[in-house]
Amino acid sequence: MKSLTYLLIDLACVFVPFVASFYPQHAFYKRWMSFIKANCIVTILFLIWDYIFTAIGVWGFNPGYLTGVFIGNLPLEEVLFFICIPFCCVFSYFAFTYLVKRSPFTSVQHHITTVLIVIFAILAGLYFNHWYTVTACGFTALYLMYLKLKKVDLAFHYLTFLFILPFFFASNGLLTGSFLEAPIVWYNDAENMGIRMFTIPIEDSIYGLLLIFLNIEGFRYFENKRI
Repeated sequence: MKSLTYLLIDLACVFVPFVASFYPQHAFYKRWMSFIKANCIVTILFLIWDYIFTAIGVWGFNPGYLTGVFIGNLPLEEVLFFICIPFCCVFSYFAFTYLVKRSPFTSVQHHITTVLIVIFAILAGLYFNHWYTVTACGFTALYLMYLKLKKVDLAFHYLTFLFILPFFFASNGLLTGSFLEAPIVWYNDAENMGIRMFTIPIEDSIYGLLLIFLNIEGFRYFENKRI
């Protein structure tokens, strides 16, 4: 049973959004193809990043919590992570666009984006010799800058991110060792800031924001093409 831990975390995260996708009035399953197209592109990019960082020891995986099926140097569960978590987040974004008439971030989204760009750019500069910090902060700052220049409305993106934070702490907490004998995913603190939210490196939240925003924007792009 221990060897199924990471897999069960993936499945637990995606179960409710998957079932809710068939809600007849706002059926997300009819939009799955837009999600799949976007997710394939984003997942490939993140898997390349993941593969390299695993190879050079920025992070790694505890075999005791894995099924033992690997794709390259990455466990199957890690690959599924980049499908299950974005599915939950894009579904949440989709639901909010129907359930919430106006995001509470509508009037402040541009200010939030500006502040985040400045903070992430500063951190990337200060920790330029820490691989996880410089890439997570640098890539996210650049992407937010791109979205700001394109004048993309991020009000519902931020609402989605805020909504998933408790689930992020629960799932990532387990992955990084909360309530377990050892972490499922371990991190080399020489390559990050060494700041943890409970057991979670703070960079994970920045990495997660980039993962979510890329999937949402990809989903929106393919939805607009479909329409």
